[in-house]
Amino acid sequence: MLRTIAIVVGALVLGAGAFAVVQIGPRNVIGMLLYDRRREGALKVGDRAPDLALCGLDGSSRISLLSRTGAKPLVIVFGSFT
Repeated sequence: MLRTIAIVVGALVLGAGAFAVVQIGPRNVIGMLLYDRRREGALKVGDRAPDLALCGLDGSSRISLLSRTGAKPLVIVFGSFT
């Protein structure tokens, strides 16, 4: 009896997962899994931001985040205001 319940629950979970993939799209699911590389608890309040390279407005130049930090605060805005 317990084995039958486990099989039914497993089938329901697989069916729900398959339905979610169909609704969202397989490329989006794979992209979300590859994109989310966070590590819980790695940064604390007051820690320095990790260095990363940002793409310049021309699309080919790379700008290091740490090269822009200094006496003035650095604000990075992700969005379009055109």
